[in-house]
Amino acid sequence: MGIRERLSGNEAVAYAMKQINPDVMGAFPITPSTEIPQYFGAYVDNGEVDTEFVTVESEHSSMSVCIGAQAAGCRAVSATSSCGLSYMTEMLYVAASDRLPITLAVSCRALSGPININNDHSDAMSVRDTGWLMLFAETNQEAYDNYLQAMRIGEAVDLPIMICQDGFITSHAIENIELVETDKVKAFVGEYKPRHYLLNKDEPIAVGAYATPTYYIESKRLQAQAMMDAKDVIRKVGAEFGEMTGRRYELIEKYMMDDAETAVVIIGSSAGTAKAAVNELRESGKKVGLIKIRAFRPFPAEDIADALKNVKAFAAMDKSDSFNAHCGPLYAETCAALYANGVCAPKGINYIYGLGGRDVRVESIKTVFSELDKIAETGETGDTYRYLDVRE
Repeated sequence: MGIRERLSGNEAVAYAMKQINPDVMGAFPITPSTEIPQYFGAYVDNGEVDTEFVTVESEHSSMSVCIGAQAAGCRAVSATSSCGLSYMTEMLYVAASDRLPITLAVSCRALSGPININNDHSDAMSVRDTGWLMLFAETNQEAYDNYLQAMRIGEAVDLPIMICQDGFITSHAIENIELVETDKVKAFVGEYKPRHYLLNKDEPIAVGAYATPTYYIESKRLQAQAMMDAKDVIRKVGAEFGEMTGRRYELIEKYMMDDAETAVVIIGSSAGTAKAAVNELRESGKKVGLIKIRAFRPFPAEDIADALKNVKAFAAMDKSDSFNAHCGPLYAETCAALYANGVCAPKGINYIYGLGGRDVRVESIKTVFSELDKIAETGETGDTYRYLDVRE
């Protein structure tokens, strides 16, 4: 039986860290993730964990600390947001290419400029191709649950992993949550047993060595294979977590999709708002549904194609923009998934929404479904690249 508690998403992630008791944390504060190292620092100060807490002068340095620690054979963690994540970018590539399963908590926030400290996904999406695994949470419960699964996933394929939640929406809001008993957490996560590490006296190795053209592309091919292999690992770990807690996780969540004629594809906390809209529209007889992306990396192409194969029209909801005069990242990846898997039936449109913390309401999602109804009836998409609830 789990432990009932009321926690913010940031505190829930810090508590998960405490239960796991990692070896090293490199940390530099940035809103809205600051509370994670703040809470965890208190656990360190109180002697509740054995973690070496390293305070640094920047996010670039905090990730550098994690890289050094993980390369030496330790479990390393950090937390960041927004421009801090961008400042880490160089080292994110290094961590992934060196195959170091670091765990990074990200409280997603808009990037400057204009200066803005509120939620969207522009920070996480800006580093989506650095080679990191990426899980997104709808609720505080999911942020906590994702963190408990993260190390199992990353360590199985030797890739670093980001656990993303929505800044201020889940990071600071307090919700009822069910915690797993610490002894069960430790048994579930297990001990870290790296196959190769710098402090192994029996296997001299170099980490971060220069790769000539003779070897570089092969290293990237292996990295790509690890990302592909992670799909089955995420499913397996999610199933085992479900056996332990009753909360099972997949790459995506399908909501009211069995007979849906139109659907939205969405990431993060806005899925809760969209589910409320789906419920109301279902009550009025509309056959609508929702697909929530949990794993953005690896991208669940096959799962999405299968979920959308029978709908007439869908909208991919992007809480960031690629500024390519065409679409946002989720729409691009969803269309590529459909094409690659031979699914040609549904008409698709893209909505950019919620940038800089702009509220998304139930009425907003209903507007999207109303547009999808028109597309399903006429077969004409019109503009596929749209902004939602914006003053034109």
